[in-house]
Formats: sequence, structure tokens, C-alpha cells
Amino acid sequence: MKTIAKKTKKNYWQYLFLLGPFLILMGLTAGTVAGSWGIIPLGLIAAGAVLSLLGLLWQAYKTKWWKRRSTQAGTNAIAATLAVLVILGLINFLATRYQTRIDFTETGLYTLAPQSREIVQNLSQPVKVWVFDRNQNSQDRALLENYRRQGSQFSFEYVDPQTRPGIAQKFGVRSFGDVYIEAGNRRQFVQSVGQGRLSEVQLTTKIQQVTSDRAGKVYFLQGHGEVGIGEQSKLTSALNTLKDRNFAAEPLNLVQQAKIPQDATVVIVASPKRGLFPQEVKALSAYLERGGSLMLLLDPNTNPNLDSLLQNWGLTLDNRVIIDPAGQAIGFGPAFAVVDNYGQHPITQDFGNNLSIFGGARAIDSKPVTGVEATPILQTSAESWAESNIQSQPLQFNPQSDRKGPLTIGYALNRVVSAEPVANAAPKTTQARMVVIGNAQFAIDGLFEQQLNGDVFLNSISWLSSQDNKQTLSVRPKEQKQRRLNLTPLQINLLGWISLVILPVIGFACAVLLWWLRR
Repeated sequence: MKTIAKKTKKNYWQYLFLLGPFLILMGLTAGTVAGSWGIIPLGLIAAGAVLSLLGLLWQAYKTKWWKRRSTQAGTNAIAATLAVLVILGLINFLATRYQTRIDFTETGLYTLAPQSREIVQNLSQPVKVWVFDRNQNSQDRALLENYRRQGSQFSFEYVDPQTRPGIAQKFGVRSFGDVYIEAGNRRQFVQSVGQGRLSEVQLTTKIQQVTSDRAGKVYFLQGHGEVGIGEQSKLTSALNTLKDRNFAAEPLNLVQQAKIPQDATVVIVASPKRGLFPQEVKALSAYLERGGSLMLLLDPNTNPNLDSLLQNWGLTLDNRVIIDPAGQAIGFGPAFAVVDNYGQHPITQDFGNNLSIFGGARAIDSKPVTGVEATPILQTSAESWAESNIQSQPLQFNPQSDRKGPLTIGYALNRVVSAEPVANAAPKTTQARMVVIGNAQFAIDGLFEQQLNGDVFLNSISWLSSQDNKQTLSVRPKEQKQRRLNLTPLQINLLGWISLVILPVIGFACAVLLWWLRR
């Protein structure tokens, strides 16, 4: 009788455990049919799970399942699998939380320029880019995502103008692919991506422009044969780029007005052919004394009558024309000085060993002056020289009349001066800045776009304007370099024989040799 009772009890527990899957099925059915997962469905599922787990433990206890070798091996495999899954989950979590991208392209095609990163990271207000297009180009979206990763204040959105005509009308969209930028109540057109890809240069420029609190004003001195800024100006490219960077260009005639306007951000004297009047030089000196910023672009074989002003800053001009064999080598001519040495200065700190080209340049000399910090920013090679007789043929260095290189053709200077006094206020000091380059031709149309010429001009303006302390200077467009291997017909045939005949034969011979040695 006892044996029968035990057997009955044993069967009873076995059937009780079978209720586990049944209860889980009941809970799932109840929750699905009711459309809500309340206490009853969840309670049935929990009870079924508990009974099923107890049944598995009871079965394992009866059969001593955990002591089997196969059980231990299976447990190790499950543990290893779970460990791999946990590691992969952690890697995925970290990759989502802390994104890191590595750009292996030679020119950094998929990496934002330091200026772009700096501007986005320091945004003080939300900035949003609107792309009015049906399709989302992968390259444009990747660029915008790169911007968004730099700061939480930047965002972007793609809009189909046909499905959301109200927004398109608010921005004045004219065609598919128009890109606009918005900051507060200010909106500006960036470019159209209908025919090309979104430009980092354009986008960063517009971000800086739409978030700027002020528009700089650059005055160009006129009246002495300087390069003009009118409709027939040779500075069209430079002027358009200044406009894109929120600078307004205005002519300045110091004969008609004796003082430089108070709203002047930078004053430029570009290649005067005749000398300035003494009162004009005095006005420029007074402008510097009150903390102004002056750019002098002075070609050789001219006398601008600026010696007194330059001497106060420790500079003197060499009137000889610089000859550089490197200019002839790159197809411009011997009178084109090629520069790849830029010293250490914010204007040129990112130039590296890249080139800038100056056609018909003169050397500039500097001597120490108390309170003046002069930094050379443009220096020619040791093979160049200052030629005293440009008409001589052939052009050869004459140690008796010429001057051997390297020669400095550009300086950036600054000095601390007293600001104009304000009533009932303590006297303040400010910084006067000046950039002097012995050439103006590098900034005219045709040469402005060459190599780093535009950067020399724009970075000088940005440093002179002192828009901010961190110097968000110009951004250069990045181009993908084409790397092609050109082979002769003989090399192509040789490559084909090596890959299709010689290497397979060598492999087959090695296999035969190995088989023979193992016999």
C-alpha cells in the first residue's frame, strides 16, 4: 500500500508541473484577446513560468542531470554564448552613446574643418538647416549629421515642398534642392543641391553670418590709382567672398573727409600708384592710434609716401622685384614669388607647407620697435632674390646690386594703444593691428583663387577685424584626389601572366612537392 501511495504522489506532482505551459498559454491568450495586459493575464503567465521552472528543477533533481558531462559542456556553451551577447550589447550601447568616426581619406573629405567644428560647438542659439527636396542624398545627410554631432544647438530637416507648401512659401523656395538656414527670426539662402552636393564652405559661412550680431565694414582707400571696387573691379572674387562673410565693402576718400569713419572695421590700401597726401597719412596714423586695423598691399616700383607711418612700426620697403625660379617651374613666370614658409601666426597657422603665389612682389624689412610685435607671415625660398634691373635678359642674380633670398614679403603687426577717452570712465587700452604685404596682385581675379591666395587675404581680414578671440578663419573646400595607376601594355601583359599562369603554377608545384615529401 505504501509503494502505491508513493507512486500516486509522484505522478501527482508530475502532472501538476504540466500545468505551467498551460497557464502561460492561458495568460497570453487572455492578454491578446482583451487587448490589455492587466493583473490576470500577467498573473497567469507568472504562475505558469514558476510551475514550469519548478518542473525543470524537479526533473533535474531526479535524473542527476547537472552531473552529466554533456550538461556541463552545454552549460559552458550557454555561458559563453551569453557572455558574447552581453559584450556585443555593451559595445552596441557604447557605440550609440559615444560615437567615434575615423576618416582615412587623404584630404579629410568626411571630417569637418576645425573652423566649422568651433563655430557649431560655440553656438549660443538654435540653428536649423532646412533642405527642401524630395530625396535625401546620402553625402549631404552625412555632412549634416557630422555638423549635428558637434553641438546640440544645430539641427536639420528635409522637407518636400509639395507636401508642405506652407513652410516652402515661408522661406521663398523656388526649386527642389534649395537649402536655407534659420536662426531665431533670421533666414538665409545657403545654396541649391539640385545640381551639386552641399558645401561645407557655404554652410559654415552662412552659420557664422546668420548668428553674427554685427556686420563688418571694410573701407578701400581710393584716389591714388588703387585697385577699385566698382563694377569693373579686379577684386570681384575677393569682394564677393567678403560679402559672404558678412563684410560690407565701401570706398574711402580721405581728401573729401579728413577722418576715417567710426564704423570702419578694416581699412585697406591696395596698390596705390601715386603717393598719399600728408594729411591722409596722418589720418591713417590717427586711426591706428585709436585701435584701428589697417591692411597695406604695396606693389614694387611705387612710392605710396607711407614711410613715416611704416617707420613708426619698424618697417621699410625694398623697391626691387622678387625673382623666384619656382614661379617659372610651375608655369607662372620668374617674377612670381612662390611662398611655402608662413611662420607662426593665427593668420597662417593652418597653412602647413602649401603654396601661395605673388606676382611682382617686393621685400619688406623689419627692425625692433618698443611696443610693436611684428611677425613674418610670408617668406620666399632661398633660391629667390630681389632683382634691381627687371629688364635685363636673362634674369640672373647679381651679388653687387641684387639681394639674395629668403625674403619676407608679409608681416602681421600689433601694438597696444590707448583707446579714445570716455567721460567719467577709466582710461582703457586696445590693440592696433596692421598687415603689410609687398604685393596686391595676389588678391585680384584669377590669382585670388590660386592655391592659398584667397586664404591669405581672408584670414588677414578676419584677424584684423578681431571678430572673436578664437579666430574662426576661412574654410577651404575639400576635393577628392584621383589616384590612378597608368600601366603600359607590356606591364599589363606581365601582370596578367603573373596572376593567371605563374602564381597558379607555383602553387601547384608546391602542392606536388609536399605530396612527394609525405609519401
